[in-house]
Parts: sequence; C-alpha cells; structure tokens
Amino acid sequence: MTGPSPDRRPLLVVLRALGLGDYLTGVPALRALADAFPAHRRVLAAPAWLGPLVAHTGAVDALAPTPGLVPLAADLRHPDVAVDLHGRGPGSQPLLVEVAPRRLVAFAHSAIPETAGHPIWRPDEHEVHRWCRLLQESGIPADPGRLDLSPPPLPVTGPCAGRAGATVIHPGAASEARRWPVERFAAVARHEQSEGRQVVVTGSRTETGRARRLADLAGLPDDVVVAGRTDVLDLLALVGAAGRVVSGDTGVAHVATAVGTPSVVLFGPIPPAEWGPPPDRPWHRALWAGRRGDPHGDTVDPGLLELSVADVIDALSRLPTAPPRPGAVPV
Repeated sequence: MTGPSPDRRPLLVVLRALGLGDYLTGVPALRALADAFPAHRRVLAAPAWLGPLVAHTGAVDALAPTPGLVPLAADLRHPDVAVDLHGRGPGSQPLLVEVAPRRLVAFAHSAIPETAGHPIWRPDEHEVHRWCRLLQESGIPADPGRLDLSPPPLPVTGPCAGRAGATVIHPGAASEARRWPVERFAAVARHEQSEGRQVVVTGSRTETGRARRLADLAGLPDDVVVAGRTDVLDLLALVGAAGRVVSGDTGVAHVATAVGTPSVVLFGPIPPAEWGPPPDRPWHRALWAGRRGDPHGDTVDPGLLELSVADVIDALSRLPTAPPRPGAVPV
C-alpha cells in the first residue's frame, strides 16, 4: 500500500508481521475475518516477501509491508477494526492502539488499558486455535480447521521443474535450537535415494550453505539443492507436488500441512501440541522427545538431539503412499 486508498469501504487492519509458518497458522483466523467483515477493506500488516502467498490465499484485500514491530503506515490510521494476530503484549498492541481504531480485537494485557476485559492469553495453546479462539471470544465465528491451500502448478522451467513426487528435505530453521544436525538429514536423504525416491533440498538464501553441505554428505548432485532459488509460491508448488516432506519445526512444515503433503516434522524445544500439524491429519508424523527448551537458543536443543535417524526413517515408512490432497480453493 502506498498513499491514501480511493477505496471508501471501512478499513480493517490485521497485524501479523511474522514469518511463513506464522502466516499459515493464521490463515483460519484471516478467513474468519473475511467472512465476518465482507464489506470492509481488509489489510494485513506483514513482511513484503509474503505478498504473493497472501494474494494466493485470498483472505485479505491488500498487504501493507511491515518488517516487524514497527509503527504502521500512515494510511492505516483510524481503521474501523484493528486485530492483533501478532502477540499479546507491549510489543504489538500499542502499534494498533496508536492508529486509533474504533474497535480493537486483542488479548488482554495488564499494561494496555485498551485491552481490559478482552480474552485471556493461554500460554500452552496451539497457535492455530489461539487466534481462532481470540476471534470466537470476541464474537467472531472462526473454524481452526480452515488451513488448506491449493498449491499453484509446479513450474515447467527453473529449479523446481521436474520435481513431482520428490522427497523434500528442509534442514534449516530460524534458530540453532531447532536445527537437527545436518549429518542426520543427510543420512535420511541417502535412505530416500536408496528407496528410489528423488530428493530435493530446500532452504532460504541464508541456509544455502547448510543445504549444500547436506547434499555433499549425502552424495547428491548439486542441482537437487534449490535453497535460495525459490520464492514463496515456488515453495508452495514444490511442496504441493512432493511425495513427502522431512523438516524441523519451521515454515515448510506448515506448508506441508496446508497443501496436504505427507510429512515428518522434528520438534525440539516446543511441543507439537503448540505448533505441530493437527492431530486429525494422520498423514503427518510429529516426532518429539517430550522435553521443552529454549526455542531461540544458540545450541541444538537436547530433546531434538534425542531424535535419531532411525526414528525419522521409521516415521517415513509409516506415511501414506499417496498424498490425500485437500483440493481446497484458496478463499
């Protein structure tokens, strides 16, 4: 968004200036807001790189590029409704109070008087259910099951071309605490290749070195590494066309959930009951040693290290052979 909008509809602003997995876990809440406020111009304040995925999802009218907890753009002032899907405290809520909404939807916080009487934050709640409950307790119906997305077609050229049916392995995560050792991912990759499955290694630009090391350790050719060479819709298409996904607790795991691709997800400091795939989707396997830790730590979480290569291979052996694609229309 740049400059004043000629759109005269009442404005609804949603703040969720976070990453890929955060956005995807917020999709049911965004869809609920679209249903509840069909006559409003709905604007999501989120990082600009999510724009293509936000447009593909179709739950909002526009994205206001917002790199984090920074003041919102001037053209978002005085909305009819402002919704905090970002957090619960003095980091996010004052940014929405500052734009002077007629109505604020947010969790209660003792330091923010404008939230008095609002729903109460529950620390151990699943991320999807948390934001749907916020809306429900604010009088807005919301269904946490509305996670599904239809992926775009796999590109016919470029790094993702010809990857249908592959095993996607994503060795990265936002913090070292959630990064299973790359040597173990490489062992899983060797197993998948020995079973006759194509392997593709994904990652962000900053994870390219880790992805290439995995390929080297697994004896895979350089061209299986697409890390740093895909945008967010390429990733959605790649995972949507994949046979299976292996990753840590990171955004790609939520992509697999959204598009219905069977997956094995390795959890360390945070339990899958808070960030994992829904338990009613048996084509996903969440592995966790049962130990909590610091999700932002600078060393690998001890609980994550308890998960062995054999654990992952066993979980892969129990995945469905054919993905139960949801076939959802992105609305």
